[in-house]
Amino acid sequence: MKTMAAPRANNRMRIIFHSLGLSCVGGALFLEILVFTDILQHGYFMAVEKNPAILAFEMCLTAFSLLYFVYMYQIFIRSFK
Repeated sequence: MKTMAAPRANNRMRIIFHSLGLSCVGGALFLEILVFTDILQHGYFMAVEKNPAILAFEMCLTAFSLLYFVYMYQIFIRSFK
């Protein structure tokens, strides 16, 4: 019975990983739409984040999104073989 717990936990971690990755990518697309909409309306976009905790969190999410995108891209390219 213990051998069944490892694949189940691995599957849950994979689901959490993909859920977080797809959420980050979706959020990035949504924010890009907001930025470009603001640029079209005002001609410029200015964002200033003064809270270092939020800035660090955003940087971590950005790094995770980039790694997830590269990971998914590699899976996509390898699927053509």
